[in-house]
Amino acid sequence: MSRIRIGLDAMGGDYAPAEAIKGAFKATSQPDFANVDIVLVGEKNAIEASLLELQISYPFEIIDAPDTIGMSEHPTKAVSAKRNSSIMVGLKMLMEGRLDGFASAGNTGAMMVGSLYTVRTIDGIFRPAISTILPRPSGKHGLMLDVGANADVKPDVLVQFANIGSIYAKLIMGIENPTVGLLSIGEEKEKGNILTQATYPLLEDDRYINFIGNVEGRDLFTDKADVVVCDGYTGNVVLKACEGMFYHLMKRGVKDDYLDQFNFENYGGSPILGVNKPVVIGHGISKAATFTNMLKLTQDVIVSNLIDGIKAQL
Repeated sequence: MSRIRIGLDAMGGDYAPAEAIKGAFKATSQPDFANVDIVLVGEKNAIEASLLELQISYPFEIIDAPDTIGMSEHPTKAVSAKRNSSIMVGLKMLMEGRLDGFASAGNTGAMMVGSLYTVRTIDGIFRPAISTILPRPSGKHGLMLDVGANADVKPDVLVQFANIGSIYAKLIMGIENPTVGLLSIGEEKEKGNILTQATYPLLEDDRYINFIGNVEGRDLFTDKADVVVCDGYTGNVVLKACEGMFYHLMKRGVKDDYLDQFNFENYGGSPILGVNKPVVIGHGISKAATFTNMLKLTQDVIVSNLIDGIKAQL
């Protein structure tokens, strides 16, 4: 089996480059990464200084990218103006086949826009999506998409999200025949807004997915549906509400195994589903352990041939 090359945006995130480098170094010691080369993309002087300070002598390949896109910069303007940023250099290398996957905890919007400009969407995909894991008390995990990439969508886009989510659940999460639910305000097919009412019959008629009908907010953390589909506006509100509740309970000293599953550090990030190459986005406040998991997720997306699976079904 040929070696896998994963690019990591060393300048992405609030604690760059130190935490990204520590996460990459930790990954190199894991048996699963014996066949993986991690390429650090970013300002070379800053990366080398951080390696020296951390006393890490591992021979990482470093690709110099002198520009950095800040977390608060306008994505489209930044992508256009900063062609030598770590995000754009990494994505260009991915497009050219010099990397097998690319991960960043940097500006999410810039990663989305940059991916659309470089690796582009899979033929037939209307809009790429970002997903999130839904922890369940049973120990299982569900998947929800979209959670922020597309605030406004049409019914046919939600149908594609259902298909993409099903493929992800099967290939990455190991669920053989994932059930799909449409997030709404009632179980009856007539319930919901104009978007969900128009989407329901399209999902019913789609023979490539295992559609079970509407699911409500209280069903998200049950085993009712393996994949939950919604527009990015709704999904992002749900995601941020869960994050807020998690941090408030942690500050109050609540200790619980199930609550720990809501810690984003356990999952690393989310792939941009619907683009031609493996691109993974991480949280801006990622620390070393999160970067390690981010790299592991990128490896899983590559090895599982997720992109080819999506192309085949579409």
